Amino acid sequence: MTRRATGWVAVLAAAAGLCAAPYAGRALSPDEGGLLLLASQWSPGSSLYGDYFVDRPPGLIALAALADAAGGGWALRTLGIVAVVATVLLSGALGRAAAPARPSAPVLAAGTAALLTTSPLFGGTVVNGELLGLPFLMGGMVAALRSVRASSTPAALWWGVLAGAAGAGGALVKQSLLDVFVFTAALLLVSRRARPALGVAVGALAAVGLALWAAAARGTGPGELWEAVVVFRREAASVIAESATDSTTRRLGALMIALVGTGAPLLVLVLARRLPRRADPAVPDLRWPAAATLAWELTVVLLGGSYWLHYLMGLVPALVLLTAAACQRPLPTRHTLTAAYAVMALSTVSTLVWVAVHPIDRPEQPAISWLDAHARPGDTAVVAFGGPNILEATGLRSPYPDLWSLPVRVHDPELIELTSLLRSEQRPTWVVVAGRSLGSWGIDATAADPVLVDHYDRATSTGEWTIWREVSR
Repeated sequence: MTRRATGWVAVLAAAAGLCAAPYAGRALSPDEGGLLLLASQWSPGSSLYGDYFVDRPPGLIALAALADAAGGGWALRTLGIVAVVATVLLSGALGRAAAPARPSAPVLAAGTAALLTTSPLFGGTVVNGELLGLPFLMGGMVAALRSVRASSTPAALWWGVLAGAAGAGGALVKQSLLDVFVFTAALLLVSRRARPALGVAVGALAAVGLALWAAAARGTGPGELWEAVVVFRREAASVIAESATDSTTRRLGALMIALVGTGAPLLVLVLARRLPRRADPAVPDLRWPAAATLAWELTVVLLGGSYWLHYLMGLVPALVLLTAAACQRPLPTRHTLTAAYAVMALSTVSTLVWVAVHPIDRPEQPAISWLDAHARPGDTAVVAFGGPNILEATGLRSPYPDLWSLPVRVHDPELIELTSLLRSEQRPTWVVVAGRSLGSWGIDATAADPVLVDHYDRATSTGEWTIWREVSR
């Protein structure tokens, strides 16, 4: 990488970090607050992670635990900024490895990453598994490409080990982030080189083994993890498919509009026109590995079911790969390429300005403020259902293991366990309900609602929440 290209990549990484920085002090989203709450008590307990359940692998919980130990919400947001900066830098390295003869390759690859990781339309305003997994994915792809290009067997094996470990790291943050392995398999087929395969396998197995050992030390066993990250996800997909609502369809439409709104499809069209051309024979042709990775990432987005904006963050690696693959060939005319990146830049900047002027409302804030004023030390609460950031912000703990709504729909759809809890001596001091009833799509509150009324008084309604207080025993 030339000194000038290196400087531009560094500038892009710094700019991306600065764009993400304003979100560091804002109120936590439900996922951010829930992960911090769960990670703060991760030790042997009554559920998967301590006393709580979440259908995510231990790498994500470990990162949340690191943020919790370092200061909580602001540390988690700082971790997100680090992930953005690292992703941009590694994207530049990928561009350099893919097209070493073209100084523009690292700059364009880094530019693609910088514009998309900071876009609110890609869910860049919150820290989530997709964002935290990106550095592992980009690092693994750089290592895989280096492994294929290595001139000696030992170098190929060691780069392969690094690629496998980084790829496993991505999957340990979110189980669907298998991009490195999809990319590597296609890359080995295209390059017709098998030497790195052993190193990739060794690195992946070592990383997974270490993660399982560390999780077991905290009380989370391999069998429980398999049930959570594989079996549960299959059951959850079935529940979502059977109980899909109009809101799910609307979110899918909004997701597609957001994707078009970023300008990313336009960039793909501009770059794709160059992919049929002959690549530099000195490096592996990345067009088919990039296409395979994009196909995988689109499948993950579409099969996710809930269609939240941050799902789109999972498309960043493939879009960077497509940029790098195009850079292996004569690029489009300067005006055409400049126009594509200008549209993306305009989209990112305008949405960042919009979010700065119109901050994203947190509907949980009224409940947080009310409980802050009325809850006492030692009180407990159940939020029905979702909104674990309410618990994290107020310092309350829940005797019910499911902090998010989807696990309730899978584990306790008729609220048998919750009803039993509300009747018991261990029932929570507060029950915070989204709306009037404990029922929702996929949740039958026929038995639970009368028990709630029998054992609780309605304390207040604030925002979209109804807060119930336990009747004095």
